[in-house]
Amino acid sequence: MLACATAIVVAALAGCGAGGQIRGRVVAGAGTGVPGATARLREGGDSGGAAARGPDPESATVRSLVALGEPVYCAARRGDEVALTFDDGPGPYTRLVLDKLRKHGIRATFFDVGRNIAVMPTAPRREQALGGVGDHTFTHPVLTELPPAGAHRELAGAQLALERASGARVFLFRPPYGVHNARIDALARALGLLEVMWSVDSADSLGASHAQIVRNVIAGMRGGAIVLMHENHGQTVRALRPIFAALARRHLHAVSVAQLLTDDPPSPQQVRAGQRGCGTVARAQSGD
Repeated sequence: MLACATAIVVAALAGCGAGGQIRGRVVAGAGTGVPGATARLREGGDSGGAAARGPDPESATVRSLVALGEPVYCAARRGDEVALTFDDGPGPYTRLVLDKLRKHGIRATFFDVGRNIAVMPTAPRREQALGGVGDHTFTHPVLTELPPAGAHRELAGAQLALERASGARVFLFRPPYGVHNARIDALARALGLLEVMWSVDSADSLGASHAQIVRNVIAGMRGGAIVLMHENHGQTVRALRPIFAALARRHLHAVSVAQLLTDDPPSPQQVRAGQRGCGTVARAQSGD
């Protein structure tokens, strides 16, 4: 199994063109979106539907957001859906996270690091079945410190490796540490990737205890929120059950990022407002 994962990683870095770049996709045009939360398929408990019904597809609404070329911090906040996201996997706690999500019928989105596929080669496909997989680069660098060709290799290499490991198209992206600039935004757009940030930071990567993680998440838990967590922290795993219980108490439904943005799409004006468009005050970003 490890040899198979290594082959995927090697293949992702192969086939580079001039300047070491990997050919990507260019997405143009805009979509019209689809009906909101009332059209959502409900198949399971109150926490958000059947966890393993398969990945949520790239809708016309998501493609229109890609075409804007701007990072998205949250949805429009008109509905009862939130998106739980997990960065930096696969890792030693990934299996526990997946088992908890499946047991409680929770959907989520995983922003994986390409080189980590070898840690758990089956993880991307399992994560896709629970909502979706996103590109978190191949080696987790600070992208703005790389030359253009290096940044391209990081995004395109991870995109290819994750598509081969998950069996599905990868169209979401989150920059490591939340660090990006106009050049990285344009690169993501050129590769057909929607840059997804967050409106709620669990602060798990800053060493928060499980109780602090729960408090941080619940404090920002409202319709349209995108929650940042990490699947490689034991305290995060411990915090999941109280977070799931809070979702149920507030009658909120955890869905994938793709589903959230399709059901409750932010306007171009909201997207261009950045984190301010989510009604939150920007602070030092802890995404890693």
